[in-house]
Amino acid sequence: MKNIQPIIITLLCLYCTSCTEDFDSINDNPNAPQEVSPEFLLTNVIAAETNENTYNQGLRLNNYLAQFNADVEFERIDRYELGSNSGYWDLIYGLLTDLESMKSIPGYNEAYDGVAEIMRSYLFSQLTDMWGDIPYTEAVKFNDLNFTPAYDTQESIYTDPKTSILVKLESAAAQLQNTGETIRGDIMFGNDLTKWVRFANSLQVRFSLRISKRVTDFSKLQELADNNMLMQSNADNAVVPYLSAAPNQFPLFNASTGIYQGMKMSETVENILKDWDDPRITVFFKPTPESVLAGNPEFKGLPNGLSTQTISERGIILNDISILSDRFRIFPDGVDAQIMLYSEVQFALAEAVERGYITGDAEQYYQKGIQAHFDYYEVALPQDYFSRDAIALNGTSDQNLEKILTQKWLSLFMVGHEAWFNIRRTGIPKLVPGKDNFNNDQYPSRYLYPESEQAANKENYEAAVSHMGGDNINIKSWWEM
Repeated sequence: MKNIQPIIITLLCLYCTSCTEDFDSINDNPNAPQEVSPEFLLTNVIAAETNENTYNQGLRLNNYLAQFNADVEFERIDRYELGSNSGYWDLIYGLLTDLESMKSIPGYNEAYDGVAEIMRSYLFSQLTDMWGDIPYTEAVKFNDLNFTPAYDTQESIYTDPKTSILVKLESAAAQLQNTGETIRGDIMFGNDLTKWVRFANSLQVRFSLRISKRVTDFSKLQELADNNMLMQSNADNAVVPYLSAAPNQFPLFNASTGIYQGMKMSETVENILKDWDDPRITVFFKPTPESVLAGNPEFKGLPNGLSTQTISERGIILNDISILSDRFRIFPDGVDAQIMLYSEVQFALAEAVERGYITGDAEQYYQKGIQAHFDYYEVALPQDYFSRDAIALNGTSDQNLEKILTQKWLSLFMVGHEAWFNIRRTGIPKLVPGKDNFNNDQYPSRYLYPESEQAANKENYEAAVSHMGGDNINIKSWWEM
């Protein structure tokens, strides 16, 4: 929240009417901007969320839950000690406050409004997918001065005909397609409103698949697949490149050596990538130090959720386990801050066709998704890749779905908690809790509500907990059941 406070303070000063006449003349700074524009808040929201989604939520948390990485004792989330993740809860509601603040700033127009609605819908989806029922329709209402907002059910957040995330995204996309206004400060799409429309529509695809167990009408999903206004290529990816200069470098570049060394390759991802004979293994990991020293480079993974005692008992040599590749450590601009990739959209459409939700060519979507992911990481696709038995969609529907969803899983490396959400929904890939997990061998489904909610919004918190059936990490979301 530190990065948000200066902007909020500036806004408060701008609208303060009790300052003395002398204050302005004494404290005037000729080098400081004299008013805040919506573009500054928009930049802040995009920068803060993409970075948090990628580094802390993606690499430091999701990558263990999705078993891309495994750790030795220190990352307790690898053993399913999730806690509340309250920092992200606070950050999101702070960013939602920024988006609400934009409305009262000179220069705000319907283009900013459409973009803000897309970001607002995305941020609320993060909250409900990680915690379940959340303050939504009553949240961040300045005029109402409501500091104890009621919680909305996850079902209503996704399906209410007037207020749902999907309805808001559809409306925002239409608004941006018909406006003559422009925006500034967009560090994700370069102020290109057409890309924002494609992003909004692609998020609708993501969320339509999210709730697909609970709905039967996929006509809007079919429209989205047919209307040619989804992400068209990697040029439409919702990403913000990290830069070579501070302060916009990938955080792992400046992190402690212990954090980097702790991010071991998971045995799960090792087995899958080796089964595929997939060259993308070099994108994410590097050969073990021992194997390199011996002149025979090999990639080896570590089982998830092991204590140091178990590792010792099994005789596992940590120096003979792969860690993240140099692009995540040596280069400050080796990766992007990510919210959504084009490849994810193609895999989602492939799944939708394979399940019979929409019509189309599942294999074509699937192959486009794979090709796009190879291209994104600048890896050459092997000529025989699509004909390999482990890759080709040549089996039963269940077998094909497993291949589609496993490729999608890999494409979500470090993309926030999206891989975790998909595993919870589909069970693919099938992950086995580590031997020394703290959750009775159960795969977790959510974070705990922040303690601040229990203290400051107790009545509504208790109502939400009662509706959901408890406040523990194994309570399933509405869309999981």
